[in-house]
Amino acid sequence: MPHSLTPSRRPQSCDDRRCRRAMDERPALLLSHLLVNNRPFQVTLTKTGLCWRSLQPRKPPATGGEKHCVPVAEIIAVREPDVDEINKECRRWQKMPSVSSESILHTFTVYHVQRSKEHHWWCREVTFCCSDQQLCNQWVQALEEQLDLQAMRPKNLIVFINPFGGKRLGKQIYDEKVAPLFQLACITTEVIVTERANHARDYLLEADLEKYDGIVSVGGDGMFSEVMHGVIGRTQNNACINQNHPDAELGPCDLRIGIIPAGSTDCICYATVGANDPVTSALHIIVGDSQPIDVSSVHHQNMFLKYSVSLLGYGFYGDTLLDSEKNRWMGPSRYDFSGFKAFLTHQCYEGTISYLPATDTLSSPRDQRPCTAGCAICQNSGEQSQKAREYKILKSEEQKQWKVIKGKFLAINLANMSCACPKSPNGLSPAAHLADGTMDLILVRKCSRFSFLRHLIRHTNGNDQFDLAFVEVYRVKRFKFVPKYSDEEDGDIQEVSKNLFGQFCRDHPTCSSVQLASSWNCDGEIIEHAAIEVRVHCQLLRLFARGIEMLSSENGIDNSVD
Repeated sequence: MPHSLTPSRRPQSCDDRRCRRAMDERPALLLSHLLVNNRPFQVTLTKTGLCWRSLQPRKPPATGGEKHCVPVAEIIAVREPDVDEINKECRRWQKMPSVSSESILHTFTVYHVQRSKEHHWWCREVTFCCSDQQLCNQWVQALEEQLDLQAMRPKNLIVFINPFGGKRLGKQIYDEKVAPLFQLACITTEVIVTERANHARDYLLEADLEKYDGIVSVGGDGMFSEVMHGVIGRTQNNACINQNHPDAELGPCDLRIGIIPAGSTDCICYATVGANDPVTSALHIIVGDSQPIDVSSVHHQNMFLKYSVSLLGYGFYGDTLLDSEKNRWMGPSRYDFSGFKAFLTHQCYEGTISYLPATDTLSSPRDQRPCTAGCAICQNSGEQSQKAREYKILKSEEQKQWKVIKGKFLAINLANMSCACPKSPNGLSPAAHLADGTMDLILVRKCSRFSFLRHLIRHTNGNDQFDLAFVEVYRVKRFKFVPKYSDEEDGDIQEVSKNLFGQFCRDHPTCSSVQLASSWNCDGEIIEHAAIEVRVHCQLLRLFARGIEMLSSENGIDNSVD
């Protein structure tokens, strides 16, 4: 049995009492007395959930240990045992004189989502024993009928595996942890192991995608970026939309993308699911979760460059990525090494920033409320964006609202999402929303190394990284940057890496008199044009995810059936 399907003796509670109450109030489709782990239970199936309550309570009712409810939407599959399993169960149950041998021959197993700590999900199985075959068939049929009504669940997926990303375990992770779950859920897959850069993007731009319900990316943020560019590019090509035009209204993509984390950072997966766990991500795909996300388009002089969904970073993060590309042999640790070098270099970059403030938003980057599953702010933004597309509303007044900032900066960051990761659980911008049609512009002005170190440390300890005099943050819809030295005047962007230690050797620790152009870090990919224009497109893409779920204090309730 695959590790991801192994039952546990102490799983966590799947739902809170409010959800259980809602399931109980629904009219029952089926109600029977069945056996679970040799004990009698009253089992009830409604349109929304499956509940089973012990008829021989062994725990005080206050503990909640004798009542179990699972939403139908989180049931993965229902199966009857094969002949070998039946014979094995028969031999085991014959030791119980109070139960006849016939009653134990008719069983079915329900596989469902079980929540664990830190947003992890796993597949739990519960076996119910019926008194006769007809009742067993009735339960299996009723459960399968309810699962067939889950219209958002994918049936056919195309899977792209990057065998070289991260620790080069992408194919092993998929084969051992993900494929068995897809097979259990009766999902048909076409698996493509990529052989070169942009293999997935090129395939998606040309292939027939009508038969697929979604796309799965197995790898890191780079693999996801390939898939994303292929899906968005294909959608715009089909709609005859010119992606080179910065003001083009891009059409939303129909195909959802699932991310199986197997890379070095997996920032996008962590920020949308809450964990970098292949089993958790696979289960979100199976149950058909759908989370819209914003996508930013990056242009240079009316030429399309890249799409971004997480971080656009100039200065510190750009220099870190540029140097790390020379040390790929180091694996994921190359980012720590190159980041330390960039910190020692302490290079500032001068330029002019223009941005269009998000004046109609209901949130602020200084909010204490993060974006969570079912976010009302994102839902409202999606409705407004849909209306704007339907009625083709044009906001001519936007041209009059641009703000301009000039100065020297250690870092210029644009965050479409929190950019959370295991090393920075709250991310670069903790209050950034996944789908509100805005970006958070974070400016770190010239300061001492010690001050900059304080800013970086606050990304890891939960303190407010914006509560510093040299840090500014704005919620914006569009952004432009023009360096003091244009790309034409300083075309060799590699000059940055050649001079990476130049400033560190100067007498004054904060001196940054030598002006160099940095490069942009676009979701872990290098953009070698310093002068760019960025526009956010509200809810352009959808993922097999649901956002970060709020952890309930009731998640610690024991839901095991002993």
